[in-house]
Amino acid sequence: MSELLRRLMFCSFCLLTANALAEENEQHYLYVATPGIRNYLEYGGHGLLVFDIRDEHKFVRRIPTGGIKRDGRPINVKGICASAETGRIYISTIEQLLCYNLNSDRLLWERRYEGGCDRMSISPDGSVIYQPSFEKGHWHVLDAMSGDVLARIQPNSRAHNTVYGPDGTRCYLAGLASPLLTVADTTGHKSIETVGPFSHNIRPFTVNGSQTLVFVCINDCLGFEIGDLKSRKKIHRVEVKGFEQGKVKRHGCPSHGIGMTPDESEIWVCDAHNKRMHIFDATQMPPKQVASLECRGEPGWISFSVDGKYAYPSSGDVFDVQTRKRVARLTDEEGRAVGSEKLLEVVFKNGRVVATGNQFGVGGRVK
Repeated sequence: MSELLRRLMFCSFCLLTANALAEENEQHYLYVATPGIRNYLEYGGHGLLVFDIRDEHKFVRRIPTGGIKRDGRPINVKGICASAETGRIYISTIEQLLCYNLNSDRLLWERRYEGGCDRMSISPDGSVIYQPSFEKGHWHVLDAMSGDVLARIQPNSRAHNTVYGPDGTRCYLAGLASPLLTVADTTGHKSIETVGPFSHNIRPFTVNGSQTLVFVCINDCLGFEIGDLKSRKKIHRVEVKGFEQGKVKRHGCPSHGIGMTPDESEIWVCDAHNKRMHIFDATQMPPKQVASLECRGEPGWISFSVDGKYAYPSSGDVFDVQTRKRVARLTDEEGRAVGSEKLLEVVFKNGRVVATGNQFGVGGRVK
């Protein structure tokens, strides 16, 4: 064996060992805010529940959270977001926004805003939050450190879902009462254009990493539609095949929940009536339906782990994305089945937050 080959093998061994040690120093946790399905306490009670992703998604601890109504019953959690840059995690309810330190689990502040709160989104650098009111006409733009209001955007669309673009220059705003997606310029915090109209009012949605496409659930559609963010027009309608629409317990639409795997190879869309997640091959346009997975309850949202290995429908099932097999079901310290539409992954390394996921299933290919 030549000296050069020995050195190359030694360098390769050192690199593999360094990578293995780096991974050993990482902790991957799933943070699940409850009650994250309306105000139903049967899906994990009340609090911010932490699960160890690398230990078969076992329950770790429950962080007490606010959001108590006067009658003593917790109120609906509406959204969750976090930032590795600042080491903070945020939970919105229909009445307030709460900010916690991820290292200490300590509540840093709690703020209330005119019109209440819905599903918010945070900028990539963790400095700004776009906070929708609770189905009113406006969004508040907030300083993420203090919670102070920086600006107000008023599309008058019954503010609901919000996705901050991966490049930080745009934020996408969808209301329950509009088939148009509002696009905000995050430099001046102003609405600059709309995308659509889609065939009906927009429900959950997501975007790809390069912010060229938007994938939207809409009322009266088992499936989704696709919009071109450059031309600002709807370009495809994709309906689930082999399954019928039917009655649903929540949200009032057949598909409430859509996400793109981080590698952007697949679209996963919820089917509440049939208790299924439908998977589409997103490497072709329009995407092609390739599989359907059964859930233990009606899914109303879908999120993914940071590395794209796991899919998290709100039913509390955990699916391996590659094998499409169920590998876990979330349960709390009392053995209750946990389900929530508001969850994300947080990665720690040597006690420091180094990465956070998002609740929206946003694509990860930014170029």
